Amino acid sequence: MKMDFFFAAKGVSLNDHKHLRHLENEIVILKRLDHENIIQYLGTLRDGEMLYIFLELVCQGTLEQAYKNFPFKESQGSHYTRQILQGLKYLHNCKVVHGDLKCANILVTESGRIKLADFGLSKSMEDSQSLKLGWRSSYWTATEVANPKRGGYGFPSDIWSLGCTVTEMSTRKHPQYINGENPLKLDRAIRSGKGPIVPDYLSDTLKDFINQCLQPDPNRRPTAADLLAHPFVNESSCTQPDLTELLFLF
Repeated sequence: MKMDFFFAAKGVSLNDHKHLRHLENEIVILKRLDHENIIQYLGTLRDGEMLYIFLELVCQGTLEQAYKNFPFKESQGSHYTRQILQGLKYLHNCKVVHGDLKCANILVTESGRIKLADFGLSKSMEDSQSLKLGWRSSYWTATEVANPKRGGYGFPSDIWSLGCTVTEMSTRKHPQYINGENPLKLDRAIRSGKGPIVPDYLSDTLKDFINQCLQPDPNRRPTAADLLAHPFVNESSCTQPDLTELLFLF
């Protein structure tokens, strides 16, 4: 494979079965996708005991790194959220659930463009109306994912995770739950349908956006297309971050 430009590479040992499965899944998913708000797949290579995936290079890092170094104005958060939604709308139209949306898995370029990344836990919905796989709760996990007894999960689980991600971006820390530092209590809270704390100091428009994403009933959550019409992310409220500000994000 010859490439005359810089790119990112990620490799996994063929003997590391868990991470190999995730990487192979990421390759299958990314091969199908082509959108400005999704990391671009460039190719793969097997070399000895390693499997490598090659992706477009985004030097500026993740949204998590950005908010840890620089507090976002709400208008900047709106700008980023709109792009995340555009990426999610495309994904869902392609029948793909991202499955692991959070600031650490979202890249931002030096011009302020968002790139959804890390598709190792993504799932295709082409052959099913819902997915039935539960795993231990994390701060971004939708209630129906943590509790498969709720009937499976699908695109609405990404919307829940989006609400958690916007909360994270706005507060500059991972989503906060009552007694959430205790893993068992966190798991119990999410399984029961309780979302993270939405701070009162956020604007009413932003709180409404987050609360719509965090509807306990996945059937009542808006779609990515619906949310693109929300006042928090409409075109007039989204401010492109100044490039001089972006230089200080990392």
